Amino acid sequence: METVKIGKKGQVTIPRRVLEAAGLPAESQVIVESEADGSIRLRPAAVYPIELYSDDRIAEFERENRLPDALKKRVGSARIRRTKNK
Repeated sequence: METVKIGKKGQVTIPRRVLEAAGLPAESQVIVESEADGSIRLRPAAVYPIELYSDDRIAEFERENRLPDALKKRVGSARIRRTKNK
């Protein structure tokens, strides 16, 4: 157990040994929660990057995913053949 001081801005420096024991690497994102008994809990946060797509970017995806007419015809023919064989 180690004692740390709360700074004027409410900041606390957690000793490296404690972070390593908890498996938290430097500059980790954590979730801070206060418990009913007055304790404070730190948990690793899962941070996932997200991208918000503009209408233009969505249209670009749609263009790239579009099947060429020759391939559409082949797929359609294959579907008809499979339907007849069932």
